[in-house]
Amino acid sequence: MFRTHASSFAGLPVLPFTPGMEVPADPSAVAWRLEVGDLDDEPEPEEFVALVETILKEVPADSVRAVVIGEWGMAYERPLPVDLLVNAASQWTGLRAIFLADLVSEQCELSWLTHDDITALLTAYPQLETLWVRGGEGLRLDAIRHVGLRELRFESGGLPGTVVRAVGECDLPNLELLEMWLGRSDYGGDATVDDLTPLLAGAGLPALRRLGLRNADIADVVAGAVATAPVVPRLSVLDLSMGNLTDDGLAALLAGQSLTHLAELDLHHHYLSEQAQQRAVAALPGVRVDVSEGRTPDVYSGRTYRFTAVGE
Repeated sequence: MFRTHASSFAGLPVLPFTPGMEVPADPSAVAWRLEVGDLDDEPEPEEFVALVETILKEVPADSVRAVVIGEWGMAYERPLPVDLLVNAASQWTGLRAIFLADLVSEQCELSWLTHDDITALLTAYPQLETLWVRGGEGLRLDAIRHVGLRELRFESGGLPGTVVRAVGECDLPNLELLEMWLGRSDYGGDATVDDLTPLLAGAGLPALRRLGLRNADIADVVAGAVATAPVVPRLSVLDLSMGNLTDDGLAALLAGQSLTHLAELDLHHHYLSEQAQQRAVAALPGVRVDVSEGRTPDVYSGRTYRFTAVGE
């Protein structure tokens, strides 16, 4: 799925940090990429510790606005060392954006990326505005209040239901964009409608305008839940793309509350019939409805199989 690293993040070009490098005249104008090793190397975790210690010495700490974490050393079995970022919070006082685990498939498959509890990261950076997390293995989060966050994104082939529920139970008064790749059960995506209920109620998300419940094996169930969700009237963009949406799911979605207030409904990568695709577009005049990338189910030995856009 991921072939290249992010070239920009949080509106800034990404610049890999190398010890001893010439630091830009304005260090705040880049997103600093921290990574050890390369595609042919298997770095030890101590190398990443040393890298973080070095950037804290060589780049004015109060000028660091965004950080992208790449390979930290055996990412397929060692959790991303969030504690290093937490410990740096007293120096990185201007940090506003963090991207955890920007690795490509050649480095580590999405489903293998190993995480831990990220709650302390949010607590340490109360002014953080953007947090992206790639991977879901071992990922944990407690329900907290965070007034800084504007954008929260989880890219996963299987997002734990406990994380989905925790996000819904958080108090995030200024969050405008929330994107969650729910994934498949065989890659740890065990979220249920009950896990989604707090999120879809939207009590802790008064500023939310863009909601993505993407890459869902249970896309039809998600669509049915969204159809009556209290959070929907405040949205301008609803994204149910990359999943296994079928005609049944679309029918449930359109049978619910009005969606004509939306600017965009993204359904790309779906299993809708031609008639259903036409119905979706016709039912929402004035709304940008993306029904591209229609898929055909695979049938083996009389059984029908549908696949999300991203798994392993």
